[in-house]
Amino acid sequence: MKNNGNNRKKKISDVSLEKLNLPRDLKDLNYDQCEKLCSDIRKTLIETVSNNGGHLSSNLGTVELTLALHRVFKSPDDKIIFDVGHQAYTHKILTGRYKEFSTLRKKDGISGFCKPCESKHDPVITGHSSTAVSSAFGIASAMKINGSNNYAVAVVGDGAFTGGMAYEGLNNAGKSDVNLIVILNINEMSISKNVGGMAKYLSNLRYKDGYIKTKDVVEKTLNKVPVIGSPIKNTLRSSKNAFKNFVLSTTIFEELGFDFVGPVDGHDQKDLEEGLRAAKSKKRPVVVAVNTVKGKGYAPAEENPGEYHGVGSFEIETGNPDIVSADSFSSAFGNELVKLAEKDDRICAVTAAMKYGTGLQHFAKAYPERFFDVGIAEEHAATFCGGLAVMGKIPVFAVYSTFVQRCYDQIIHDLSISNTHTVFGIDRAGIVGDDGETHNGIFDIPMITSVPNTKIYSPSDYEELRCCLYNAINNDDGIVAVRYPRGNSKVTNNSPRTDYYYENNNSNCLVVTYGRLYNNVSEAVSEINYGENKVDLLKIVNVFPISDEIKDIISKYENVLFFEESYYDGSISQKISAEFDNVKSFTINGFVKQMSICEAYEQLGFSIDKIIQTIKEHL
Repeated sequence: MKNNGNNRKKKISDVSLEKLNLPRDLKDLNYDQCEKLCSDIRKTLIETVSNNGGHLSSNLGTVELTLALHRVFKSPDDKIIFDVGHQAYTHKILTGRYKEFSTLRKKDGISGFCKPCESKHDPVITGHSSTAVSSAFGIASAMKINGSNNYAVAVVGDGAFTGGMAYEGLNNAGKSDVNLIVILNINEMSISKNVGGMAKYLSNLRYKDGYIKTKDVVEKTLNKVPVIGSPIKNTLRSSKNAFKNFVLSTTIFEELGFDFVGPVDGHDQKDLEEGLRAAKSKKRPVVVAVNTVKGKGYAPAEENPGEYHGVGSFEIETGNPDIVSADSFSSAFGNELVKLAEKDDRICAVTAAMKYGTGLQHFAKAYPERFFDVGIAEEHAATFCGGLAVMGKIPVFAVYSTFVQRCYDQIIHDLSISNTHTVFGIDRAGIVGDDGETHNGIFDIPMITSVPNTKIYSPSDYEELRCCLYNAINNDDGIVAVRYPRGNSKVTNNSPRTDYYYENNNSNCLVVTYGRLYNNVSEAVSEINYGENKVDLLKIVNVFPISDEIKDIISKYENVLFFEESYYDGSISQKISAEFDNVKSFTINGFVKQMSICEAYEQLGFSIDKIIQTIKEHL
């Protein structure tokens, strides 16, 4: 007997998260019990994220959907892939990780994203946008080769559908006959409000609730009409244009070869499960559109879903976050860009759905005609900047370090070869903390320094950031990156520079660093210099290309210790050590798991005490 939510195989009286055997017991709940379970899950989400920080709005919006997925499908035999993965908290709770959920995003705890090493219910690592369709299609294709009848299900938010890779996957998968189901979660809000023609198109799907029902009613009605009903139905089916005109219109997904189901109410458990079963019965690629409310169940998040997309800890009663974002490198960058744009109307600002995260909301308000949010499409953003530049504009692309990785080809092909002047404001450079491996910004230095016609600044405080941004826009050409970390800055005593700062204490040991790490290194050097031993200090601001002056300084020392918040291969210190035998590198090897920035610094040897210890060991 099939379980429809009310006809249960066994009776379950206690549906508390502590008592349920998850995910096995989910299929035996009735709809009233499902409603209570969803309420308990939302309480758990709010309590945990309020303590640990994390992605709140997206997870509150997908509670019923995730429950329906696990009731209709059988994980891990059926593979459920969450695009980006930031909306998979309920999935974690329902797949045996409830007792560990309080450790979310903490060191040695469970990740804020999906990881196969964490659970057999996480088929692939997710952390970046627009990848799920491609992954799910690959999995579904392998299942077919293996003779399996199981399903691959990709859960994709409408924000992720502003990324081109999603359409590459759809275009390729639509012509196949594999068991692939794509859940299109329409909530009209990604990190920043969705933009572009596709966002508008997906929003309009909300108003086509009768589309599939009308199709079904027409077919069932014609089937009952004697003699002429079936021929009419077949004629309509064989003529796509006639059928489109007869029943509203087709969707872009059907044009790509998918069947289309929905839109379905994403908070109605029965409708959700009926829609998913309908998709499952088709045994071919299907898109299911699901309408949800981001932040569902917590008023502050419903009213301001963008602000509660990714948050630090906050007070549940008031919804007030602990962190004042105005005091940050992102805000300093955004405010300075507005001042520069006031004097130079060539300056344009570009973001990939991160207006608020990168501090560009001020620019968007002041100069809307020169502000461009291209959606979650970093590749397009880089090439778009090239187009602006060849027409005499000065594009400034504000982007997180981890997302620069997505437009490496465009940086080479569309900017570097032609030596096109484009400025990258690389936010979240270095360790970012709780988001872990997929988000730490430790690869931008190795990546960008491998490209000709590039220059990189790495300021250590706000004032230095302002000077570097001015230089990048007004005094440089080609590709110029100004990279800066997450969070706020300490005030340094030395005057802001755009080249380097050198402190000569007549020592034979030189300590070198750049960026945020300078704060810890300089404190460590100061403490050592209070004693009998002395060390010299070099802070590089214009970190690449490596200037002859920097090389001259380094060549004079017997012992050079280089502390660098970057992956080692391709790092600045590796490049310098290739020329000089006296350089010892202290960098990052491998990926850094989720933990606080302070914990990561301690583990990597970048805390003040660890730096002091390292310097003393090499004196």
